[in-house]
Amino acid sequence: MGFEAFAAGKAGWSVDVDVLVVAEKDSVAKAFAGALAEGRFKVLQRGPVKAYLFSRGGRRWASLGLKGHLFDLDFREELNKSWSSVDPRQLFFEEPVRVVEEGSRPYLEALRELGRRAELVYLALDGDPEGEGIALEAKSVIDGVNPYAEFKRPWFSTLNPEELRRAIDGAGELRPKLADKCFARMEIDLTIGAAFTRLLTLSVERAAPRSLPLGRFLSYGPCQSPVLFLVVQRAMEREGFKPEPFWRVVAKVRVDGATLLLQHAAGRFKDRGEAERAYGRASRAQLGLVRGFEEEASTKRPPIPLNTVELESRASRFLNMRPSVALSLAEELYRRGLISYPRTETEVYSPSLDLRAILAELARHPTYGALASEVLRGPIRPTRGVKDDRAHPPIHPVRAADRGVVASQLGAAAWRLYDLVVRHFLATLSPPAVLMRQRAVVEVGGEPFEAQGVRVAELGYLKAYPFEEPSQPALPVLAVGAQLKVEGVEVEEGRTEPPPFMSESELLKTMERLRIGTDATASQHIQTNLERGYFYVEGRRCMPTPMGYALIKALLEVKPELVKPEVRAFIEGLIEEVAAGRRSRMEAVEHAKKVFLSYFDEVKGRVAEVAGALLPTIAESLKLAAEKARWRRGRGGRRRRREASGRSRPRASSSSQPPSA
Repeated sequence: MGFEAFAAGKAGWSVDVDVLVVAEKDSVAKAFAGALAEGRFKVLQRGPVKAYLFSRGGRRWASLGLKGHLFDLDFREELNKSWSSVDPRQLFFEEPVRVVEEGSRPYLEALRELGRRAELVYLALDGDPEGEGIALEAKSVIDGVNPYAEFKRPWFSTLNPEELRRAIDGAGELRPKLADKCFARMEIDLTIGAAFTRLLTLSVERAAPRSLPLGRFLSYGPCQSPVLFLVVQRAMEREGFKPEPFWRVVAKVRVDGATLLLQHAAGRFKDRGEAERAYGRASRAQLGLVRGFEEEASTKRPPIPLNTVELESRASRFLNMRPSVALSLAEELYRRGLISYPRTETEVYSPSLDLRAILAELARHPTYGALASEVLRGPIRPTRGVKDDRAHPPIHPVRAADRGVVASQLGAAAWRLYDLVVRHFLATLSPPAVLMRQRAVVEVGGEPFEAQGVRVAELGYLKAYPFEEPSQPALPVLAVGAQLKVEGVEVEEGRTEPPPFMSESELLKTMERLRIGTDATASQHIQTNLERGYFYVEGRRCMPTPMGYALIKALLEVKPELVKPEVRAFIEGLIEEVAAGRRSRMEAVEHAKKVFLSYFDEVKGRVAEVAGALLPTIAESLKLAAEKARWRRGRGGRRRRREASGRSRPRASSSSQPPSA
């Protein structure tokens, strides 16, 4: 679809339209214009805002993209001028006011001008509570200049032109209760976060003025802090772990010119004398006798369809990609029409999703063609999970993408993420893999030794999804009664190890299970903790700084309900009742404020203890966090230079995200 570009005049958006489409992003607005226009569309631009003008059905249309929320909630200006002059407790009794989101004024102006004479407005925002909230915000702006406009709400999950046309033709009504869920969460999080953040910060500053660098504060958040608790809890488990010694007896035997490592069937010996006695008997033998060799078939099921948290988790595990980076790249892939909407909780393909059409598209791709064609030749029986938000389908490819184009426009990491989405989709439509679990038993000097391995009998979905291929190698086939030359026997001493620090992948899955954050915000809460200097990520493991550790430990002693995961589940339960119509937005907010006000009073009575625990850790932790951030930025810069010069295969890099509310 062609287009012509021209600039808006200084006087404003001097154009009358009959129908206005309002989207959440410019790329989505452009996709609607391309799908709906009868002929070419024109681009009207003023500053950062673009509107796409076209004709359809004899009417004048415009498609306008926003940049997220138009408004935010904040406290009155006099409450924000000086934290030290306002008792943080007062915030629980203040009603936040609506303020213009930073950078949104040009979009507000465009909405007013283009909506002033529009007869019909399609609020084509994303299909989740956040999108519904933005839709209500846009409606309120247009209502202010045009009380006669009719509003309709299209729902869509991909930028496929046919789906966008169907969304417009089948547009329904707004869902105010879903928007109220969004606004209730915003007000609860603002009040609780601001009150406790100010309490902690002011208590430290009073105990030791200038202990915090200019512009720094000690933050609390009802999502952010339970995430930190999970990281610190694992660190505490490691700290309290008491290692115990053990001994293993291992033997090396020769099989077909290669060495096979065997371990005593007793596994780990807790008594050194027992291990040495077994070693003494086995070390005198020159030959080992194969007493048994067996293979047992097991089925490895394909993964279920991909939702947001699972995408972030698997990107971390398989691609060594930060969750926030993965979600950001997924959104770019969606805006370019390559994958479906990436913010979803659904794990079930809807019957209305044409899986065969997607496979037929992939069948023409040089990388995925053979895999997709093979799936097409058989019956399609997709795997399924249990979650279904009934708003968006699982994340899946929408059209085949060229590797060179994606890598050149979005970077190599974006291609790797797209490849993961495609392969995951193909895996969910493929048959299970069949693995043979192997076990060999060899007698050495009268002592039983064994080895285990895995042989892949049928690749099944692993053809498309090599990420889950078994890491354990296959054993050579051994004949019962065969004699094997013993190359050596040894006693190895070891000590039990503590559980590892929590990985980002594990953290995301735990947050999902405990209902900390949403599919759209989970990675943001991790990023916020990084930016606050509460923990850092090294080797894909989340490690608390002394300050993060001290904060959680102190709050656990004073009021554990503030940081344990149940605190977020409580809030999510309240706002779910708003969406379901069982509570009003005001009722949910007031109930949450009442509960947390009681927590606040308990913490305030012992806040000096908390400040005393934090003070010795602040300087060291902020320095450590800054060093880790500089190292990540430096690594990212070196990687980008390598990618530009073509000297090495690029890997995913970390990126900075704005702090979450």
